[in-house]
Amino acid sequence: MERILENVETRYFDLGEFILESGATIDDVEVAYETYGQLNADGNNAILITHAFSGDAHAAGWHDYAEKSGWWDNMIGPGKAFDTNRYFVICSNVLGGCAGTAGPSLLNSATDRPYGSDFPQITIGDMVAVQERLIDFLGIDKLLSVAGGSMGGMQALQWLAAYSDRVHSAIPIATAMQHTPQQIAFNHIQRQAIMADPNWQDGDYCGTGQSPNRGLAIARMLGHATYTSDEVLQRKFGRRKTDGIFEVESYLDYKGDQFAKCFDANSYIYLTRAMDNFDVSGSFETAEHDSAKILVVSFSSDWLYPPWQSEETATELRSLGHDIEHVVIESTAGHDSFLLENEVQARVIRDFLARIALDLASCEKVPSLLD
Repeated sequence: MERILENVETRYFDLGEFILESGATIDDVEVAYETYGQLNADGNNAILITHAFSGDAHAAGWHDYAEKSGWWDNMIGPGKAFDTNRYFVICSNVLGGCAGTAGPSLLNSATDRPYGSDFPQITIGDMVAVQERLIDFLGIDKLLSVAGGSMGGMQALQWLAAYSDRVHSAIPIATAMQHTPQQIAFNHIQRQAIMADPNWQDGDYCGTGQSPNRGLAIARMLGHATYTSDEVLQRKFGRRKTDGIFEVESYLDYKGDQFAKCFDANSYIYLTRAMDNFDVSGSFETAEHDSAKILVVSFSSDWLYPPWQSEETATELRSLGHDIEHVVIESTAGHDSFLLENEVQARVIRDFLARIALDLASCEKVPSLLD
């Protein structure tokens, strides 16, 4: 396998004290982030990638100690959809996560032990507010684009709702303005699986030597089943058995156990709640002459975030006069389509970004980012 972005480094931004939308305060917030490509002299080629629920800051390239590339390496890099020869690409771990940014496993300076259940509930708005502080730290006034799928798409929509003056464009993918009762139900069941584990200890398991890994694995199994499609599972496993066990059962057991080794159960609880509470419907402003351009992407086989939810987003934004395009991509891979190798998605995004870059160059009378 060709490794194009070698020796990618995770960096850390010391944000310090941060006040949440709820008014609660988190001390000593540190933010893990990675960058790819170079910020140009005009500072107008920056793209923020916002990750999905189980993602992190390592979106592309290879760490010198890792055995696999970043989670969106097929989309980010030289010549790819997010072309690092042209754009300065940024990705940070979200607030509430467990991969380098402050979350429930953070040491609480007031008690000298991990926050655990004392960590305040965060929102998608809080995640994006932290990202805005990171963008300030990096010296960027306005992003060329903000793009992400699933929970990352929610963050992209939040940028449009809260900081539209700081983005030229946005690409929300396989996402929604708010969860349906069914989507909330799936998340509730996953949270209950974790809380039913005897090692849950009301969320204060850190430091005890016992974590609710079985409950976390079961939660992930259900989540993973919603990310794929019946066609994919039929093709991969059918009703085949090995040693009397359905192969799809063994597959889910493996995926759940592997996930439990690298993810924090409390972060699972906090992030799914943030997604369930997210609602930007009715929060967008009427478009002005220089409003952000928006590309909404959905996938035909995605039954977790079906295309009608993306069309609902597009319809609301279009009614306010925004320049918006909704593309439904044919795929059999379900919700995970946005993470997989998909030349149609890559082409649609590449062309959209090229148009944004050309429009920006024309408006500002500066050399094209595509030169």
